[in-house]
Amino acid sequence: MLECDDETLIARVQVCDREALAQIFRRYAHSIRNIGKRILRDTGEADDLVQEVFLYIHRKCSLFDSSKGSARSWIVQVAYTQAFLRRRLLKSKGFYVSAIADRTSETDLQSYSGAEYDQSVEGLFGRNSWHKALETLSEEQRETLRLHFFEGYTFAEIAERLKQTHANVRHHHYRGLEKLRKQLGEDELNKRSST
Repeated sequence: MLECDDETLIARVQVCDREALAQIFRRYAHSIRNIGKRILRDTGEADDLVQEVFLYIHRKCSLFDSSKGSARSWIVQVAYTQAFLRRRLLKSKGFYVSAIADRTSETDLQSYSGAEYDQSVEGLFGRNSWHKALETLSEEQRETLRLHFFEGYTFAEIAERLKQTHANVRHHHYRGLEKLRKQLGEDELNKRSST
């Protein structure tokens, strides 16, 4: 089981293999917790996010479509989407204003439908458009964005890891995002004008 790729593990989760889900948990819980800490800015909420993401994977693993991307990118996209949905909900309840979560309506956290792969970057633009957009980035921009968004590293940690200055990392991050926005925006406009 340890040598199985993520796609095989997701297929096993689809037939209710608990060990496969446990293996995915061991591989991704740390990264998802880091995403949660960065987006939600609260350790307890980050821990809740990990549980929420794996519950979602268990219940909705049939949504994974390998033709749209890798299992890893799907898992990370689910984590980001769930984190942003949770952040929006917490913000609407005043969590970030008072720094105390409103726990009286915790059932509201369970009421939203959850992340849908079709709303992810690969789902919206397709695998080929996404890879084409990534090819427009420099190696430093790609690596900076990968470490920041998929591994959950801060700019300071990326600077240390890549042996670059904090300013260079920020530059690679923002220039890379700008290129992606431009490329993906053009692709979406082309899609709409051709229909």
